Amino acid sequence: MLPFIRSDLAQFSAYKPHPSSHTNQAVQASTKIDRLDTNESPYDLPSELKEKLAWTYQQFIETNRYPDGGHETLKSAIKDYVNESAHLSPSVFTASHISLGNGSDELIRSILIASCLGGEGSILVAQPTFSMYAILAQTLGIPVVTVGRNEANFEIDIPAAQLAIEQTQHPPIRAVFVVHPNSPTANSLSIAELTWIRNLPEHILVVIDEAYFEFSQDTLAGELQQRPNWAVLRTFSKAFRLAALRLGYCLAHPELIAILEKVRLPYNLPSFSLAAATVALQNRTLVLESISETLAERAKLIQALSQHCALQVWESATNFVYVRLKPNGSHSQDATVKNLHQNLKAAGTLVREINGGLRITVGTPDENARTLNRLQAALIHLSK
Repeated sequence: MLPFIRSDLAQFSAYKPHPSSHTNQAVQASTKIDRLDTNESPYDLPSELKEKLAWTYQQFIETNRYPDGGHETLKSAIKDYVNESAHLSPSVFTASHISLGNGSDELIRSILIASCLGGEGSILVAQPTFSMYAILAQTLGIPVVTVGRNEANFEIDIPAAQLAIEQTQHPPIRAVFVVHPNSPTANSLSIAELTWIRNLPEHILVVIDEAYFEFSQDTLAGELQQRPNWAVLRTFSKAFRLAALRLGYCLAHPELIAILEKVRLPYNLPSFSLAAATVALQNRTLVLESISETLAERAKLIQALSQHCALQVWESATNFVYVRLKPNGSHSQDATVKNLHQNLKAAGTLVREINGGLRITVGTPDENARTLNRLQAALIHLSK
């Protein structure tokens, strides 16, 4: 290892982005590849919006000039959308409640820097969950305390979490990260979990990741006015179909937002990303109309998967479904799941193998039909 590199970094694993379909050597070139492994929308932006963005780029974006460093135009569009979607008065959220990042990842990193850096705090996460909370914390030298989840419904082990908060002292837990609904397990926060986070003391920051809000239509944003120790994260990468442009936003008390604005990089969002998100919000009825088809396809996918006697399938409040193999004493579950994952990959369906199960993004009707056929063939093959 290079002598000037921090010694602890050798122990960490980087986040491994899944290879794009055209670089996947495991799949024959003639096979139709379905990318159902990253929870993206299966639908590109409508062509009329792409044309509008091309015109905007041509007419208004000067590539020799820095982008809007304060993000004022987009913040105005976001606050209108947030107030509308949470059924709040138009004046509840203002630009002072919003910080923008290069994807939610940058915002998570800024939150960690603002709350825990320099030995001032640890973070608490319940596994399985979005891996970047722990990865980003570790790269910053911030300790990560993990607790488990109920295997039946994936609810956080609240007694273990509460005990961890009480017993972790050097450094104390300063931030708790929860996902609503969770990835990879697709469940929303339960009444017990909500009660728990509502009763956490104000010196603990509660970060609520609502990346899949548009699919669940269940938000805690309306409570932020009364809870200055809460922050809600959102993204344009899922329902808004802008994963390629990397843009997320944080909703929080203006004092926390002011700190996040201090620690973020200047000009962190390209002009084209800012323009695309603004256009998507201005045309949100058109952009978000694909949600209804995704939800209908999700219901069909869950119903079809539930008919397989070998599979355990959970309900979902997201644009993906989580499944595991039912216990079978004659086979290693982990090995069988890995084989199932590889068989699907070889057939042309990319899904995410995680925590002893498979996370399957809801695709187009054709993609979902191919996935079910390939899964059926793979299960038959593994049963022989």
